[in-house]
Amino acid sequence: MLVQTGPSTEAEAPPAKEVCRLERVVIRFAGDSGDGMQLTGDRFTSQTASFGNDLSTLPNFPAEIRAPAGTLPGVSSFQLHFADHDILTPGDAPDVLVAMNPAALKANIADLPRGAELIVNTDAFTERALARAGYPANPLEDGSLDGYNIHAVALGTLTVEALKAHGLSRKDADRSKNMFALGLLSWMYHRPTEGTEAFLRRKFAKKPAIAEANIAAFRAGWNFGETTEDFAVSYQVTPATKAFAPGTYRSLSGNLALAYGLIAASHQADLPLFLGSYPITPASDILHELSRHKNFGVRTFQAEDEIAGIGAALGAAFGGSLGVTTTSGPGIALKSETIGLAVSLELPLLIIDIQRGGPSTGLPTKTEQADLLQAMYGRNGEAPVPVVAPCTPADCFATALEAARIALTYRTPVLLLSDGYLANGSEPWCIPETGELPDLHVQFASQPNHTLEDGSEVFWPYKRDPQTLARPWAVPGTPGLEHRIGGIEKQDGTGNISYDPANHDLMVRTRQAKIDGIAVPDVEVDDPHGARTLALGWGSTYGPITAAVRRLRTAGQPIAQAHLRHLNPFPRNLGELLSRYDRVVVPEMNLGQLTTLIRARYLVDARSHTQVNGMPFRTEQLADVLEEVIHAD
Repeated sequence: MLVQTGPSTEAEAPPAKEVCRLERVVIRFAGDSGDGMQLTGDRFTSQTASFGNDLSTLPNFPAEIRAPAGTLPGVSSFQLHFADHDILTPGDAPDVLVAMNPAALKANIADLPRGAELIVNTDAFTERALARAGYPANPLEDGSLDGYNIHAVALGTLTVEALKAHGLSRKDADRSKNMFALGLLSWMYHRPTEGTEAFLRRKFAKKPAIAEANIAAFRAGWNFGETTEDFAVSYQVTPATKAFAPGTYRSLSGNLALAYGLIAASHQADLPLFLGSYPITPASDILHELSRHKNFGVRTFQAEDEIAGIGAALGAAFGGSLGVTTTSGPGIALKSETIGLAVSLELPLLIIDIQRGGPSTGLPTKTEQADLLQAMYGRNGEAPVPVVAPCTPADCFATALEAARIALTYRTPVLLLSDGYLANGSEPWCIPETGELPDLHVQFASQPNHTLEDGSEVFWPYKRDPQTLARPWAVPGTPGLEHRIGGIEKQDGTGNISYDPANHDLMVRTRQAKIDGIAVPDVEVDDPHGARTLALGWGSTYGPITAAVRRLRTAGQPIAQAHLRHLNPFPRNLGELLSRYDRVVVPEMNLGQLTTLIRARYLVDARSHTQVNGMPFRTEQLADVLEEVIHAD
């Protein structure tokens, strides 16, 4: 029996309740957009990370700034999967659903398996709210929820009662009901509480009365769980000590990892970091985070539009900075002309695309992987660009460093393809030692590099390194290194304007050869049983694919797995690897874009499994699909 001291110990503690030990739990908080579900989920995640569990999260919210209250389009949710072992996804179905109103219940109940815990805020189940959600009768009373373990809790009433001494209006007090719910779930799963209380005091430092009211609601929720007879059992999920290598860990989202990776790349290259960006969901968090780090030599420019953002970033690259621009799919379309200019100028530039559902405005707050072909070919002329993609939120840090390595070494723009699932999702990240980071130092051109027939020395801006084919990077103002830039074709070597057909042919082929020659690691295959079927993925499908592969192997089904970080150029051993397998299946959150590239490049009959519903794959669904492929004729 585990006995844990709660936030309040003023009264004598009631008899200890039963504690059930679990290996893993999936919790989903759901409510109206104004109910604070994202904050609640984020705080529960932080508590879980500090406790030492492995975790994965899936925030899910509407695109509208304020969708109609109490309606299904306005429902916001946050799902957290945590365990005492290594996990890879936010879970297929919740074990616990916290529904703050009828719309939240209706939008999420189909995902809740029978026998699961359902915590419902009964205060919100009024006739008007039921009608807005489309319920002809109260589901708490008509038997439609039979089979669930229902906990009917008047969250609003209990919160208002707990905050009577704080002098708040009933409306203001009711706003803290999400903290009451957080306190209840924190008791239910033995989460540490000190971090949340410290967070609330920081968040409302200028409004200490509001801070104390939220803390009081949080403690009241904990004490309610401890004392009420409705919650007879609490649950313990022990830390995942065996899942983690030794080190210091923290929980972070993919966008935060990208921001940190860019700062680390700037430090390792000893270059100032410049971000030129226009706010767009789901990439804006990177701009917000980098704007806080001026002390690391970071400069951020919130431009008036997407074109101005990348133009400023390219100008910063010309001036000797690590130039970066962040956006999503619609912004990449607007930036395409300047990306082509960067290809022509052969300057290092990082273009970060946090993909979302499209086309056009599409599903701004949902995830998709449908920008791959745009990243590969979405420019006029022959304008090859390296493309890389992280596979997990934490991997966004390392991928940012890899993108910077390629850009700086080969003097080229690089496209990094993350997506909304990675951007908003969180997982534990092992903070690396500085000595573990790659050396990205750049040698700027400092003197003339070509001798003419008359013996005079001049600077040729397009005289290339014979190994990388990269041209020299000359910072403007360096004496004797004046040179021309612009979008018109350059003469090989001199960089002068050239309309010569043979020169254009040479420059086009040379730029392509430079990208084709980029050194990238071989792709590794996980195939312990000599399988005949290979699951090939890229980007954020890594977690669901890996979880599905694990499930199949546990059931005795042999299957191999490989995952691509480098999408242009492909790893040099990819063709040989694909040829080893009778069947190759490629799960993607698009209509088969990587499959198209694989089939065209390697003449492999790759099979595509696609999904474009704005949500990540579910493990069970993928496992069924992969099993069918394994047994296909």
